[in-house]
Amino acid sequence: MKALVLEHVKHLRLRDFPLEETLGPQDVRIQVQACGICGSDIHYYLEGAIGDFILQEPMILGHEAAGVVIEKGSAVTNVALGDLVCMEPGIPRAFSPEVLAGRYNLDPGVVFWATPPVHGCLRETVVHPAPFCFKVPAGLSPREGAMMEPLAIGIEAAKQAHISPGDTALVIGAGTIGIMSTLSVLAGGCSQVFVADVKAEKLEIAASYAQVAPINTATEPLLERILHETAGRGVDIIIEASGSPRVYPDFFKCAKPGGKVVLVGMMNGTVPLDVTLLQARGISIATIFRYTNAFDRALALVSAGKIDVKRLISKTFPFDDAVAAYEYAAAGHPEVVKVMIDLS
Repeated sequence: MKALVLEHVKHLRLRDFPLEETLGPQDVRIQVQACGICGSDIHYYLEGAIGDFILQEPMILGHEAAGVVIEKGSAVTNVALGDLVCMEPGIPRAFSPEVLAGRYNLDPGVVFWATPPVHGCLRETVVHPAPFCFKVPAGLSPREGAMMEPLAIGIEAAKQAHISPGDTALVIGAGTIGIMSTLSVLAGGCSQVFVADVKAEKLEIAASYAQVAPINTATEPLLERILHETAGRGVDIIIEASGSPRVYPDFFKCAKPGGKVVLVGMMNGTVPLDVTLLQARGISIATIFRYTNAFDRALALVSAGKIDVKRLISKTFPFDDAVAAYEYAAAGHPEVVKVMIDLS
């Protein structure tokens, strides 16, 4: 089938790829209609690796997708032929200790699309377990369905923050995941969210949502602004979504005593921590790795009008121009949040 293949670093080709997938009783075959480009895809494209996951042979990219069910196994009951679905891209082992403990995202044996050596979904069709496929409500497009994967990360961040109604929050980083986290904590009950970044264009997009206050840290000190806005107390919740080591450890000072910090952004290397500050102020830290049981919540919030993801789709390319789409996404245009590929 036709697929977007990363042959090696900085070399993409749209070509026929010899891939056959057998349909099991709990599986569905999906005609892919939309797929977003994630930061991890760009890492593999430009660098060929993320941590221990190293590209060794040609791999199909893409893991943020939605499509139409065209075939289903004999035991599938949750979706029907013709349904538009979005797909959770990571499949854990059924009886791993992590699954049995309710944290399937931490299963070290998870099979995750577009993570070497697993092929992704930027191709004409995919076979996927039906329990990890979610019907997209009427009125939402395939492109919006494909946005549920990054939104699921924001939902997971909000879950780990344990929001109380009226909390204030600071999100560091106004990229896709930072904005998704912002929208998620607002939907979860925060009264106001400050979003910090060094790119004015990204901040302008974030600030287009109600109850979002942008802070350009290239022109004003973050801590000074937060203390001014919170009468010297700090915010209840901080979500670090930039993945930049340069923000450590100072941003912790923006949390009020007893505040909560959720670390979302991932990076290479180590960063300094002021442990005494964390202890003396009673700041709790949570980390997230992907998500658990978040897709249904994401779809419900978007369908109910609580979260608008459509405006974050900055540019859409047809499948035939998928290579150009990756080149465009990799260029890092500051006004771009999500680049989408249309396969319909």
